[in-house]
Amino acid sequence: MEQELHFSIDLVPYRSAAKSILFLSPFQLFSVQEKLPDHTKVLKFHGDFYCIEYHKDEVACNGLLFNNIYQQPHVALTPEAFQEITAVIDKIDHLKYSHASFDQAITKTYLQLILAIASKQKILTNKLSLPTTSRKDPIDGFEQLLENEYKTHKSVSFYAAYYNLSSTAFTKKVKQKWGKSPSTLIQERIVLESKRLLHLTPKSIKEISAELQYLDEFYFSRFFKKMTGVSPKVFREEVGLSIVAKKSML
Repeated sequence: MEQELHFSIDLVPYRSAAKSILFLSPFQLFSVQEKLPDHTKVLKFHGDFYCIEYHKDEVACNGLLFNNIYQQPHVALTPEAFQEITAVIDKIDHLKYSHASFDQAITKTYLQLILAIASKQKILTNKLSLPTTSRKDPIDGFEQLLENEYKTHKSVSFYAAYYNLSSTAFTKKVKQKWGKSPSTLIQERIVLESKRLLHLTPKSIKEISAELQYLDEFYFSRFFKKMTGVSPKVFREEVGLSIVAKKSML
C-alpha cells in the first residue's frame, strides 16, 4: 500500500497519496509531519513568468489547481501522470543547469504541460468523487453565499442565521462537507482576495482595506499578518506587482 502523506497548509490539516502534486501560493504556511519521499521535487515560478490569469484558458487551472479554498490543494496522480510530470521537471532542470542558454519559451511550454496534466487529473478526480445521490443539503449553496457576502459579513453567526441554524450546528455541517470550519473558510477567502488585490492591482493598502470593508487599515494589516506571517506591505514588496497591474497603470 502506498505511503500516505500528512501535512498542513495555513494550519489546516490534509493527507494525500505519496504520488501527488501540491499547489501553494506565496506566503502560505506549509508543514509536513513525516520525511518527504525521495522522489519529491519542488518547482517554483513567479506569476510574471507564467501568469495563470493570462493562461487560464490554455491550462484550465485558474480556480482548479490554485486559489480554491473549497477544494483540496493537492491532486493525486496516476502512475502514468506522475512519471510524465517527473520527466518534464527533469527536462526543466536539465535546461536550467545546462551550458545552453536558458530558454524561457521552452520552460514556459514545459510548465504549461505540467499544469495541463495536473488540471486533467483534478477534473477526473472531481468527477469520480461526485455524490451518487441527488439529495441536496441547504448549505450546498454556502460557497456562492460566501462569495457574495464575505466582504460585508465576516462572522459565522450571519451565515448560520441565513440557514436558520445555530452557529454550532452550522459549523458541524460545513466541516463535514468542506473539511474546514466556516470561520476558516471566511478568513481564507478574505486573505485570497487580499493577495489578489495586492499582486494584481496597483491599489494602495488603504484602498484594499476599504474595498474589503475594514474600517481600520491597521486592523486589516494585523489580520493579514496573522494569517500569512507578513504584513500587506512586505507581501507586495516580496511578490511584486504583476504585469497585469503594471499594464493597468499605463
